[in-house]
Amino acid sequence: QVNVVESGGGLVQPGGSLRISCEVSGTIYSTNVMGWYRQAPGKQRELVAAMRSGGGPEYAGSMKGRVNVSRNNARSALYLQMNSLKPEDTAVYYCMANIRGRDYWGQGTQVTVSS
Repeated sequence: QVNVVESGGGLVQPGGSLRISCEVSGTIYSTNVMGWYRQAPGKQRELVAAMRSGGGPEYAGSMKGRVNVSRNNARSALYLQMNSLKPEDTAVYYCMANIRGRDYWGQGTQVTVSS
């Protein structure tokens, strides 16, 4: 059974930084694309950043320029460094891993930006 687990969310003040992590377990197959998505209350889930195995990062949306995504293929892990956080970045952040053509999602980690 594939498990996708996010960690590192929490409360941060506006202008602060936070690093969230994702690890995939339960499979012998390597992940293809891994990505970070977020969903704010009352809004649709949206892509923040993604990386293909052996490829470069791709960024989307309003966080572009303020985030850095990195990946450790040996650990099937994905990281998101978020800087200059704003209250509107408050959301549940989800990790997605594509393995053999199927998307697997974690339960999400809450990021709250507030003073």
